[in-house]
Amino acid sequence: QVQLVESGGGLVQAGGSLRLSCATSGITGSIFRLTTISWYRQAPGKQRDFVALITGVSGFTNYADSVKGRFTIFRDNAKNTVYLQMNSLELEDTAVYYCKAKERWGQGTQVTVSS
Repeated sequence: QVQLVESGGGLVQAGGSLRLSCATSGITGSIFRLTTISWYRQAPGKQRDFVALITGVSGFTNYADSVKGRFTIFRDNAKNTVYLQMNSLELEDTAVYYCKAKERWGQGTQVTVSS
């Protein structure tokens, strides 16, 4: 059974940085290496929006326009974990961040950016 656990959220001032982690279980080894992992976020009262993804094998990455140049997604296949490095955080980045793989979602981690 695929399970995703996000961590690393918290309270940070605008301009600061956070690194989120998405640890997976149920998709290990060669299967994990082939799996595309995505990050989404949902602000209060808004829909859940795409943030970034990284594919398996080639490690191709794609980002929402709103985070390009500030966020970086990368993976550690040995740890079955995908990370989201978030720099130059803005108030508008405040949201619950979720990772997604094989149509399964994690429980989310809260990121709050203060002025």
